[in-house]
Amino acid sequence: MSIESTNPATGDVIETYDETNASERSERLERAQTAFEEWRDVPIETRQRLLVNAGDVLRENTEEYAELMTREMGKPIEQARAEVEKCAWVCDYYGEHAAEFLQDEVVASDPNARTVVAHQPLGPILAIMPWNFPFWQVFRFAAPNLAAGNVGLLKHASNVPGCARAIADIFHEAGFPEDVFTTLLIDSSEIEAVIEDDRIQGVTLTGSDGAGRAVAETAGSELKKTVLELGGSDPFVVLEDAPMEETVETAVQARLLNSGQSCIAAKRFIVVEDVYDEFVDRFTEEMDAQVVGDPLDEETDIGPQARPDLLDQLHEQVQETVEQGGEIRLGGEPVDREGAFYPPTVVTDVPEDAPADQEELFGPVATVFRVPDEAAAIEKANDTRFGLGASVWTDDLERGERVAREFESGLAFVNELVKSDPRLPFGGVKDSGYGRELARDGIREFVNTKTIWVQQDAGEETDLVE
Repeated sequence: MSIESTNPATGDVIETYDETNASERSERLERAQTAFEEWRDVPIETRQRLLVNAGDVLRENTEEYAELMTREMGKPIEQARAEVEKCAWVCDYYGEHAAEFLQDEVVASDPNARTVVAHQPLGPILAIMPWNFPFWQVFRFAAPNLAAGNVGLLKHASNVPGCARAIADIFHEAGFPEDVFTTLLIDSSEIEAVIEDDRIQGVTLTGSDGAGRAVAETAGSELKKTVLELGGSDPFVVLEDAPMEETVETAVQARLLNSGQSCIAAKRFIVVEDVYDEFVDRFTEEMDAQVVGDPLDEETDIGPQARPDLLDQLHEQVQETVEQGGEIRLGGEPVDREGAFYPPTVVTDVPEDAPADQEELFGPVATVFRVPDEAAAIEKANDTRFGLGASVWTDDLERGERVAREFESGLAFVNELVKSDPRLPFGGVKDSGYGRELARDGIREFVNTKTIWVQQDAGEETDLVE
């Protein structure tokens, strides 16, 4: 069997890759387990140094990796370069801080005992990663976990096999031992068998909530730890005192980054009555000014959707919303050109329970809701099964922080678009998943937090209550 890598801007086949067959899959799992037995004992300073090397490899080959991402999934080239740099940043970050985050913690306990909390690696961790940020999603998993002493096995999205191979090569070139990071080019139907394999000790997934439920069910039956970063329908709340020029400028960026294909993109724009008309007019004008075109062209703002079927699904959601009473202010029809292009689209007057109200729209489509006041804005922001990110826009920063605390989300930003940062925990609540990536929290997700009790006076009485 083979996997084709296809350029969504042209429909051309870039390259064909052989799938990992069942025998090869088992062999790679065995090699990963063997590699872990040695890797876990490698001094963390060495692991950190190798991560820094990986960051250097990324920066030295930025153009090559950026063009690979752009050709495989359509990301505008400037954004692809920024993604490579962000991957290097996360390598640098854990290259500097991993030892600090994982050092033993001496905890005051019984006066006649020394009690320590240690953080020890678990073993081979399976990472099931999406196509929309084909390098970043992988590196934000790999950097902390390889630093912690785990080994990684990557099941990447089927439309970015070239990115999957390139990432494995990066770690090899950086000096990581063979099989500490392995790519499995397998079909999604094989994931369950991999999770059930005794050699896999944990699973992390970034993807849809449907995929998350399936992975969690299988991993739960095997009593294996999971981290799930799932979909989002992030609210972008505009209050009456919002700095309008900055708000509109950032709103466009927050909706259209990665051609609108981001879990943490602003998708529902919730605007109070007093500034609703002004916001809609200015926002629609700025959305219309964005350039749709060849993602390899430096002037392009929006490239193609990553696959034709994803464009079809997005358009169906828009059409159904309009049929139920929504109004198209801009866009709303696929671009009449070769490739899977969808234009910047603005939908208002969205009825309750329409797809644009209840579902995640994974593309350059913004829905705008009119609300009477701040309280109604918060209520609408939380009226979703998702809970990944949210932002609020206001001139009053104290008010902004108060509103941010009211959001039912894992991330809340005031006067800034929602984004990930290696220094801060990243993840969601509700149907957006659980667990955290990045920062200290992320490196401690797949470790054994072990209590070690050293009794220093054996003659003392012991408390036998559990």
